Amino acid sequence: MARHTVRLADFRSLPSPVYFRYSEFAPDTECTPHRHGWGSLDYSANGVMRMEVAGNRFMSPPQYAVWIPPNTEHSSYNAQAIVYRSVGLVPELCAQLPQAPCTLAISDILKAILSDFAQRDVNIAQTEADIRLAQVLVDQLKQAPMHDCFLPYARHPGLLGVLEGMQAEPGDNRPLAQWAEQVHVSERTLARQFVRELGMSFGEWRQRLRYLAAIEALDSDRSVQHVAFDLGYSTASAFIAMFQRHAGCTPEQYRRSNIRGR
Repeated sequence: MARHTVRLADFRSLPSPVYFRYSEFAPDTECTPHRHGWGSLDYSANGVMRMEVAGNRFMSPPQYAVWIPPNTEHSSYNAQAIVYRSVGLVPELCAQLPQAPCTLAISDILKAILSDFAQRDVNIAQTEADIRLAQVLVDQLKQAPMHDCFLPYARHPGLLGVLEGMQAEPGDNRPLAQWAEQVHVSERTLARQFVRELGMSFGEWRQRLRYLAAIEALDSDRSVQHVAFDLGYSTASAFIAMFQRHAGCTPEQYRRSNIRGR
């Protein structure tokens, strides 16, 4: 299958202080490395956002957006289809936002404004009502909880090899001890590397990986039970509990809300 390439913005500066873009990216779509003079909030309303920003990898579910400060190189690639939303902000509006790339938690208010503007294809807020909504969105971004990355990556070659192996097969149930044996370290050493480099345990990282894989799998017609078994769960109830912990809703509720939101 030929890879699709996203067409970059053809302007050197934003047409307005707050500028909105929307698209639906087909599977196997990339955006080549680039930078621009404005800040950018990149968000997937459906699917998993995968980006590389200033040399760091970001994988974000629909509850989080990737914040990219002005003049920061970034690129993206999505193996699965995503519903893309982007907000561009002039540098003056970025002063009170993080100065380094990060993920921002997306509130229900932010989601509602982005969904409303996307449905009406509002790129530039022009009416008084839309200008007020755009200001609310900026205020919400300033208050949004900041996170380093939902699914962090490692730089240590041994740990990186383990993460890539897990990502290649999220349903692999091998325990930490077997992964440690594969990279020739003790189980305790590998456990410490997870906490030191990623800020979370092996079990937490694997659960987050499976949650992201579930978001993409639920876009198909596979049953929840089928998805659960594919991701290494012995029962659907255990999978549903994990999903609800991260998404705040069950897999079926998530699936129905995404169908309605398209």
